[in-house]
Order: sequence, then structure tokens, then C-alpha cells
Amino acid sequence: MSMGTGERTGTGTGEGFFERRGAGRFAATEYTRGPWDAGSQHAGPPAALLGRAVEERPGARTDMRIARITYEILRPVPIGELEVTTSVLRSGRSTEVVEAAIAPVGAAPVMLARALRIRVAEESVPAVVSGPQLPAPGEVEVTPFFPVPWETGYHSAMETRFTEGAFVERGPGTCWMRMKVPLIAGEETRPLDRVLIAADSGNGISAVMDFGAYVFINSDLTVHLHRHPVGEWACVQARTSVDAAGIGLADARLHDEKGPIGRSAQSLYVAPR
Repeated sequence: MSMGTGERTGTGTGEGFFERRGAGRFAATEYTRGPWDAGSQHAGPPAALLGRAVEERPGARTDMRIARITYEILRPVPIGELEVTTSVLRSGRSTEVVEAAIAPVGAAPVMLARALRIRVAEESVPAVVSGPQLPAPGEVEVTPFFPVPWETGYHSAMETRFTEGAFVERGPGTCWMRMKVPLIAGEETRPLDRVLIAADSGNGISAVMDFGAYVFINSDLTVHLHRHPVGEWACVQARTSVDAAGIGLADARLHDEKGPIGRSAQSLYVAPR
């Protein structure tokens, strides 16, 4: 049966990247579909869902926020019904480490996240921020995605506006990104959702080789945030480096409309197609 039938086979069809199906259960919709495989998700939506799970877990402290979250992408995340679980690995007065996992129902996890949360106190220390001032998203034109062989997917659910480079250009790129649909259908989208769903696009924004001739596979993603994001837009200012041995790194500054908020990094496996 094709992925786009709309029948209840575990694939969501609502107006969001996911539909909530019960405690810890979600159905991925076609908006999660990545550009390379019709049956697999872009890593951005499940990354955002795991970040949401870390913050929403029962008993989560409200005086802490995510300062760093690292994802291990064990296998492609399928489009279908998924289970999300969380556990606390370490808990202290000022920090805690929480692990979250996403898995097809009844199967082993396909993606893990380990988040460091740090206790916050308003205006307890001087704020020190450095970073470039970028053109606002309203000052640049909408930039289309590179050609994708299906109509509906991550590419159609995200608005992208480049201030430097483009998906079809090689080299560093700076791209404002905004979600067109909520992370979970019928629920409010949070600023952290917007950053985590965009951060995995760094390698695509700054590819240094031809997509048609080489694969750029990232099996991890680490996001550091020194400031809680605000607003609808997240900006990924990315640069990719590749060694002749086939190992690469996509390194990115992350911004919102107020300025820099952190960094992201992806380890890359690069090889001829």
C-alpha cells in the first residue's frame, strides 16, 4: 500500500508533522518525509519530537532548560506509528541528563537523544553575546528546495529563505527556516521545536559536493543552546568540511531574530553514489 493512501495504517494524515495517538505514541505524517527515501523521515521532525519529550516528561523540572542535546541516528526513522520513551540518567541540584528514544511500535529504537538540562535563574549573571548580525527573514526572498521526487514532505512543510548560498549551490550557506505546520497536529508549536526541526539541515544547506554524485549521511546531531529561542524563525548558518577519507563535519551557528542562540554539528559519512 502506498504511503499516501490516507488510510489508518500507522501513517498520520493530519495538519502537522505528527499526530498524537496516546501516551507516548505518535503517527508520523507525510510532512516528515525526507528527500531521499519515500518511506523514511527527514531527521529534523523526530529530533524536535524527542526534544519535546524531554521537556514534557512526567516530573520535568520547570526551572531547567535544554543546554545541549545530542542525537544518535541508529537507522532511518520510518514514516508510521512510533513510540517515544524518556528516562533520567542523572539528576542533581543544578543539572540533569535525560535520555529519550523513538522506535516503531514493538521494535528497537531507531533514534536516541541525550539532553543536558541546566537550572536557570532570571538575571543572575551578566549576558554576554557575540555573533554576526544577519539580514532578517523578511528582507530576503523565499528560496526553493532542491528538486524532490514527491510532492509532500519536509521540503513542502518548511519555508526557507537563504541570505547566503542556496540548496543547489555548493559551499557555506545561511538559511532562515519556518515551519508551515505544527510539530504535533492541533497543538501549539514551541520555539524549541522550530530550532530542533531546522538544525539537522546544516549539511544540506552547506553541501560542498554535488548531491547527485555523492551521499552526505549524518548519523548524529548535537545542538548547543546558550539562550532559549524565541519567535517563528530559526536560522542555520552552516559550513561543511570534508576529508579525502570520506569523513565530514557540518558546523553551524544557530540564530533567531534576536541574534545568536547556539551551535549545531553533524558528523558526515561522504561517499560516491
